[in-house]
Amino acid sequence: MVNAFLIAAQIIVAFIGVYQFVISLFGLMKRRKPRRRHEPKHSFAVIVAAHNEEQVIGALVENLLKLDYPRELYDIFVICDNCTDGTADVVRSYDGVHAFVRHNPQLRGKGHAIEWMLNELWKMPRSYDAVVMFDADNLVNPDFLRLMNDDLCEGHRVIQGYLDTKNPNDSWVTAAYGITYWYCNRLWQQSRTNLGMANFLGGTGMCFETRLLKEMGWGATSLVEDLEFTMRCIKRGIYPVLDYDAKVYDEKPLTFRASVRQRLRWMQGHFNVARRYFIPLLRDSIKERNFIKFDAAIYSVTVYNVLIAFIATAALWIDNLLPAANRFTSIYEALPAWTVGMAMTISAIQFPAALLLERVKEWRMYAHLLTLPLFLLSWWPITLYAFFTQNNKQWSHTKHTRVIRLEEVQSKQV
Repeated sequence: MVNAFLIAAQIIVAFIGVYQFVISLFGLMKRRKPRRRHEPKHSFAVIVAAHNEEQVIGALVENLLKLDYPRELYDIFVICDNCTDGTADVVRSYDGVHAFVRHNPQLRGKGHAIEWMLNELWKMPRSYDAVVMFDADNLVNPDFLRLMNDDLCEGHRVIQGYLDTKNPNDSWVTAAYGITYWYCNRLWQQSRTNLGMANFLGGTGMCFETRLLKEMGWGATSLVEDLEFTMRCIKRGIYPVLDYDAKVYDEKPLTFRASVRQRLRWMQGHFNVARRYFIPLLRDSIKERNFIKFDAAIYSVTVYNVLIAFIATAALWIDNLLPAANRFTSIYEALPAWTVGMAMTISAIQFPAALLLERVKEWRMYAHLLTLPLFLLSWWPITLYAFFTQNNKQWSHTKHTRVIRLEEVQSKQV
């Protein structure tokens, strides 16, 4: 029975792996339609979620005040969520930037803070056409709101910007994040754009039509509010789109320990979303013959795929290492030898291919491909631990300390 379970697990992992590889092939080329430019028309409420971010919030506020968009068409609101430092004081030092202080130790985390802020926003005398959300440690290209305005004028209701890393050179951990983001942007997000499928929200650099937010309500208060809201949208037949030109730079943890804490929170939240949305989305995809909802259902259970892959791989390795064991069957034994070589080759080239496709010129990023496998393999024990602690709803804050200006990020890219 255990052997049968392991065979089934390997087949599931292999199916999802092949499925994602086929999808990723459509990201090799950018099938971009000619971009239609529109005059600034839409008004924006720019919301920044911040918890004890006095070190970095100033750089973002200064960045946002210099956006290439009419200043009268956007306002900046910073949620000082359960802060015990001087975040609110830093925000108030900038004219025309609004600090909203929230104290609720029972309902902690970005999802709850956003829900609270939206309710405060709806009470204001001024209404906005759209809401844009950033994290306090971000930087953003000056044309971000112009690009969001274009997308709204084209009828899109939920838009995700291109997520980049502002500090990939800080350590081997930040380099791993950077490489992973370039890979996901090109071979996960762009491939789905090319296929006309839904994109997935990334937690920052997001734009939402106000009317849609009022219709749906926020309602995304899990540890992965971005994924949760994505699934809610897709279930309603509203498909988020990616704006590849609208760049946001996100700060990544410097140390492996901080990275583990962050990714553990992501995986705990991902298990919660998978439990809630996989079956409904799969059922709807079959009933409606809707491939986009099928893709979202598969994406929602990626966390279980990682868990199953870890368990199956560990069982097979242990079985091979134990003397006179060999009780478990690897599906590769029934496949031609070339399939093993092909699988290993694909795994080896996908990340360097993504760097080349994204025109990454920094040689150190290519050197860090040698340490990337350590980062990727660490997802396995993190996911296993997240499975047994998935009922944890406590938000774990990632400390941000890298004060970098946009000019520095752009000069390093050049």
